[in-house]
Amino acid sequence: MKKFKPLIVLASFLFAVTLIVPAVLVLPFGDEEASGKLGEDLSKAPKTEDGTQSADAAVEVAVYRSSAGQIENIDLENYLVGVVAAEMPAEFNEEALKAQALTARTYIVKKLLSGDKIGVPEGAQVTDTPVHQAYIDEAKMRENWGMDFESKHAKILAAVRATSGQILTYNGEAIDASFFSTSNGYTENSEDYWSNELPYLRSVSSPWDKESPKFKNQKVLTVAQFESSLGVKVGSSGEIGKIVERTAGKRVAKVDFNGKVLTGKEIREKLDLKSSDFEWVRKGNNIVITTEGFGHGVGMSQYGANGMAAEGKSYEEIVKHYYQGVEIMSAEDKFATITAQK
Repeated sequence: MKKFKPLIVLASFLFAVTLIVPAVLVLPFGDEEASGKLGEDLSKAPKTEDGTQSADAAVEVAVYRSSAGQIENIDLENYLVGVVAAEMPAEFNEEALKAQALTARTYIVKKLLSGDKIGVPEGAQVTDTPVHQAYIDEAKMRENWGMDFESKHAKILAAVRATSGQILTYNGEAIDASFFSTSNGYTENSEDYWSNELPYLRSVSSPWDKESPKFKNQKVLTVAQFESSLGVKVGSSGEIGKIVERTAGKRVAKVDFNGKVLTGKEIREKLDLKSSDFEWVRKGNNIVITTEGFGHGVGMSQYGANGMAAEGKSYEEIVKHYYQGVEIMSAEDKFATITAQK
């Protein structure tokens, strides 16, 4: 029996070391880390492409789920995956998806920092509707994508993680990162559709949009429907109002109906048109309206972004085309401000 004692002693020593070393490594970080909470959090935290912890793990978003009428607290990474999945086709190029993830993160960071709760039920920070940003959960993704769920979810998750912790800024502040589906070949100056003139939301060319399936649309209204919706009279002549001004983005700015002037935005909203770049023609008792583009036209065109990506442009190049003079910066200091507000 004596010849086995050294082995027993060695085994006992190694067992003791395995207990002592982890404790030594943890103790310098303080009581909270020593309690095991740090290890638990890191093991669950999302990881980026290089295996490091996602910066988005620090933030939670209180989302009002409109269909259920409930508030759901969602970590930022999963929230962004749900937004990108709802707002952009998963079939799009990876660089376009990254650009969408970046705009989505910028939007929610700016909203959380502002404390703006207009149109949001008490206790929530944002809704899951396009009024803010559309959002769908994993169950809805599975329903939408079926057998393609795993590949499409992985693709969008990779886009979110590739931009982890990044936001778009102008003079160090998060921008209003507006986006829309398809342009008419140009984006709009912000003040041509909304009231505020923002230096980074300038009209730029977007020729890629002409390949979008949503580039052209047609709508037919009766003359009576047209007149009732706009509160105008078109009479029996062939001319239906006169376009008297266009925007920098080549959309309709103003139309004069025998002295009553309406903006292109007003006409688009009252007639529920896809774009404010429209033309119309009277055919008998109907008015046929043709539009080019889909959406308000301010900020990043999603189909334009996909067209740029198809030509080999990076997500950085895409966002800097559609948002003039912006920088891509880390949002970690802003994340700290957001978490401190809770």
